[in-house]
Amino acid sequence: MKKLICIAVLALSPALASAEGAGMLKADVNLNNTASLQRGAKYFANYCMGCHSAQYVRYNRLGQDLGLNDAQLETYLMPAGAKPSDTMQSAMPAEDSEKWFGRTPPDLSLAARSRGTDWIYSYLKSFYVDPRSATGANNLVLPNAAMPNVLWELQGLQKPVFKSEGEGGPQVFDHFEQVSQGKLSPEQFDQVAMDITNFLSYVAEPVQLERRDLGLKVIGFLIVFLLFAVMLKREIWKDVH
Repeated sequence: MKKLICIAVLALSPALASAEGAGMLKADVNLNNTASLQRGAKYFANYCMGCHSAQYVRYNRLGQDLGLNDAQLETYLMPAGAKPSDTMQSAMPAEDSEKWFGRTPPDLSLAARSRGTDWIYSYLKSFYVDPRSATGANNLVLPNAAMPNVLWELQGLQKPVFKSEGEGGPQVFDHFEQVSQGKLSPEQFDQVAMDITNFLSYVAEPVQLERRDLGLKVIGFLIVFLLFAVMLKREIWKDVH
């Protein structure tokens, strides 16, 4: 399975203030969309696990929640030599990344909880061409990020267009202009970014699928119990004036 090396840092910046110029895009996360979660897991394995890990999730748990059998896990998600009981570990040795890039790329298990899904979705869509950067790319949401634009083949290359706020005012981001076309249409790439965001939202708390299902059952039980309680009260107090 092809692994594109991500030099990575979704967690380098301590705040979201850097995203003010670009604005935040709304991530329509839906953990009940199993197909989206499956696609997001595949994209994560193909484009992110060269550098990043999701060490709190095991492949067999992933298969159980996303409806994938062991054969599908081995074909689409697991690197050679991995077992279903293994966690999702980066293909890059920690000592090598420390030597090459000065730090180990962060584990993304809790990225959706620490950053938020809107941030992740906006970040994935906000890479642009920057010849001054060592990677040839920059990001409006996280300026000077060390991570290259690993999805550029799918999205294509784009550059930001800025406008002035009034005469002599500061330059603010207006929109992106396409420099070269990618393999996917803009709508298709939006779906890729959403699928990855959806998957990272699931990874941040896999039990939430069970928790939400249990919550619906509990609410249903309480509604039925309330109906019986009201009927019982009426029966007991019907002869009391």
